[in-house]
Amino acid sequence: MLTEMAARRGLDGVATTNHDYYTRLNPAADAISLPGIEITTDRGHVLVVGPDPPAETKPGALSPAEAVALAHDHDCAAIVAHPFRNSTVRELTDVPFDAIEVNGKHPRSRPLVEKLASERNLPLVGGSDAHYPFEVGRAYTTIESERLTPEAVVEAIRDGRVEAQVSRSTLDEVVRRGYRAIHRRKRVIDAIERPTPGVGTPPGEESTE
Repeated sequence: MLTEMAARRGLDGVATTNHDYYTRLNPAADAISLPGIEITTDRGHVLVVGPDPPAETKPGALSPAEAVALAHDHDCAAIVAHPFRNSTVRELTDVPFDAIEVNGKHPRSRPLVEKLASERNLPLVGGSDAHYPFEVGRAYTTIESERLTPEAVVEAIRDGRVEAQVSRSTLDEVVRRGYRAIHRRKRVIDAIERPTPGVGTPPGEESTE
């Protein structure tokens, strides 16, 4: 279902980044599967994508710096995930991240993310943060590359030959309004059982009630 939705959206491939484990995905023959994992560090989430991501990590066991070092040891790119939601990773200035994510779940934070990326001199990538197939492609990354391989994607990210895109389709806007309503009721964004830095509504998503 994931790869079918990606094809409907016109995507050339998908990156799968489950929380703290990697499971191989075999998409259609004409699509790229970009392996990945979303590491839960002690200050928030770090996306790791590339040809050989870590198979599993223990939530909260690594610092952001350790997660980035692990990513680079595996020839992967390390990306700050949703920097203004459930995270204080954005406050770190001495960790060698490769990019920052514009998250499709909360695109209103994009101006803040762009400012952060400019301050850190890092490129932006788009991520759907899709937990269900219909969410695939609500944010995505365009890549300038002659090859379509995990290695080429990592190289393009590090070279800054990437651009974050956010879908503005009617479906995506309806889904985003639904998320805002749910989050206002929940008071938190993620169902995390332990205290997590930065939990709350992203800037620009606050309730006006």
